[in-house]
Amino acid sequence: MGIELHHIRGFLTVAEERSFTRAAYKLNITQPTLSRTVQVLEEHAGARLLNRTTRRVELSKEGERLYGELSVLLPRLDAALRLDGARIRPRLVFAWGLPGTWAQRAAARFEGAAGVGVEFVRRDDPMAELERGDADVALVWGRISAPDVSATTMLHEERVAAVGRDTPWAARASIPWGEAAELPLVLNTVSDSTPPDEWPRRCRPRVGVEVGNLDEALEAVAAGRGIAVLPDAAARRHQHPGVSFVPMVGAPPVPLHLVYRKRDAHPLTRRLILAAHEAAEAAEAAEAAA
Repeated sequence: MGIELHHIRGFLTVAEERSFTRAAYKLNITQPTLSRTVQVLEEHAGARLLNRTTRRVELSKEGERLYGELSVLLPRLDAALRLDGARIRPRLVFAWGLPGTWAQRAAARFEGAAGVGVEFVRRDDPMAELERGDADVALVWGRISAPDVSATTMLHEERVAAVGRDTPWAARASIPWGEAAELPLVLNTVSDSTPPDEWPRRCRPRVGVEVGNLDEALEAVAAGRGIAVLPDAAARRHQHPGVSFVPMVGAPPVPLHLVYRKRDAHPLTRRLILAAHEAAEAAEAAEAAA
């Protein structure tokens, strides 16, 4: 059974806080996850390291000895791994915003486990940043077709139609997917999640105007140049006085991916993606319980 840094860090934090609750909060992980982390270390050591009661956590005799050694070794190991004194943070690039709050929580989880933060970068073309090597992970909506990258799906969202507030469509309670194909489409050629080929070949919308980012798309919609089809998260994050967001009926949900290079990936990429999945699952569970 392999012991990793997060097992050691978890044990040391509980030992210092004398509480699984406070330690889990400090590490930004769940208490059951932290309990299992310490249990793995105890199984590896072959001894109980912590004496747990309903009111307090105390180090056992074996735990005192191990804490004394690890509390000295871990800072030295952290310093050695930094090499030049400052580890390079992974860069996560996105086009127009981070959906919900799970991405920020994922970054906090990652920092607690890896000891280094995440650098968030907004660019109109996240995939171009990734392919040039200027970013380590890209947050991308829609289909992924680029070579030499891997993608993990984080979630699926419903699509909404962005329509001009002065158009008849703004008064609709919903817009069927098929009817939307009859209207000119405002197409973001850089990072659109809904290109015309999302519709069946026989009934695809014509492109009314091409733009380069979400802000330009909303301005074109407000000017009556057509409609834009977006993830619901975009509607929540980007209000516009001249645009209404109308739910779509029968539209396939749009996926959100974390994308990274197959080669020359940042050494902490997989740990960042794991933290993202844990945060997304926790957010989904909290939403289901609400």
